[in-house]
Amino acid sequence: MGTNFYIGTVHIGKRSAAGWYCWDCGVSLCQGNPHSDAPWFDCCPECGKAPVRESMDSSSAGRELGFNTSAPAAKTGVASCSSFNWAMHPFHFCMSRKRIKDEYGRTYAKQAFFDMLSECPIQRYQSIGKEFS
Repeated sequence: MGTNFYIGTVHIGKRSAAGWYCWDCGVSLCQGNPHSDAPWFDCCPECGKAPVRESMDSSSAGRELGFNTSAPAAKTGVASCSSFNWAMHPFHFCMSRKRIKDEYGRTYAKQAFFDMLSECPIQRYQSIGKEFS
């Protein structure tokens, strides 16, 4: 589950739901890669807060499935997050003046894209220059 983003035909990267994250401590509750079968903590390993209950119209998974259409907003406590796996080096992305489009044809101004990235505290850079979907 995820959404690919492009500038023209060039792949910027992919946003994916990444499970529970403590927004206060800056820590994932996953004990490894959240996109694997790694075990999860029941609460934040640093502050002990438990995850909040989220609906599909407010969660990161709901955003990937099209149910959460709200504007990105700051979160607190333990709530869902997304990751962003970069295919393009962020510097080259920042230098581009072209419109951003997702795989569903929705367009984004650069600031709206950066706002979306605010919900992606887990950012991965090992796929830069590689083709993936």
